[in-house]
Amino acid sequence: MRRLGGAAVLGYLVGTVPSADLACRLATGGTADLRAAGSRNPGANNAMKLLGARWGYGVMAADMVKGALACSAGRVVAGDPGAHVAGVTAVVGHCYPVWNGFRGGKGVATSFGQCVATFPAWSVPDLLVAWGAASLPPRVGVARSRRVRRYGPAGTARVQEKGRGWAWAAPGETAWWRRRHVASTIVSSTVWVAAATLWWRRGWPNLWAPRPSAALPLAAAATSAVILFRLATEPDPGPPPEPPLPPDGGDREPLVPAPSPPVLSAERPLA
Repeated sequence: MRRLGGAAVLGYLVGTVPSADLACRLATGGTADLRAAGSRNPGANNAMKLLGARWGYGVMAADMVKGALACSAGRVVAGDPGAHVAGVTAVVGHCYPVWNGFRGGKGVATSFGQCVATFPAWSVPDLLVAWGAASLPPRVGVARSRRVRRYGPAGTARVQEKGRGWAWAAPGETAWWRRRHVASTIVSSTVWVAAATLWWRRGWPNLWAPRPSAALPLAAAATSAVILFRLATEPDPGPPPEPPLPPDGGDREPLVPAPSPPVLSAERPLA
């Protein structure tokens, strides 16, 4: 148990490495903060939108390496069970780093690194499932009944119910599990756990990773639960700032100020 505890702590510490924050500092010289701009998520997706594709893919690769490195270190410390434990705690550390007030990323890339290290036989199919689920149109699946178009003037979101027109609603009224990225995560996580269970029960080969055991689907389920809890509790970024209105309120053309009359100097008295 001590070895497993050591693997858990080691995996958590590896997961807390702030790869997105380091990339943001290198890219902007410390003038920007991913937690205060964009989606306010210190992850690869937000880094890609704010810093560019090169930095975003770099953050994604670094997060994957974190997950794989944590599993490898846990395997050295506590054997095959330690690899699974360290992989789960690495995702926990990425989502809830103690150094940043437990405000971390979503853990998706780190969980893929865990999959590569502990379930490599499923790593490529996992990518295909996640890509396929994310590519579904908004009207398919759990995201079918409501779509969010844009934020309104009172901090509301313009949503469209199935079979109805557009209306204004508060952002919190859109169920978290209806969002496309959450729906794709639910699908890929469910298939990941099911595949891990099948590999364990059939005893199929697992390439360079630990031999499939009950720990494989348990670790996949635990990691999926951490990620889904993080997605369910993520704060709403809020509506984008509205452009300032002109002085006349925008209901007519701006008034052109009349020219000031010339100032006449006082006449001198006659001598």
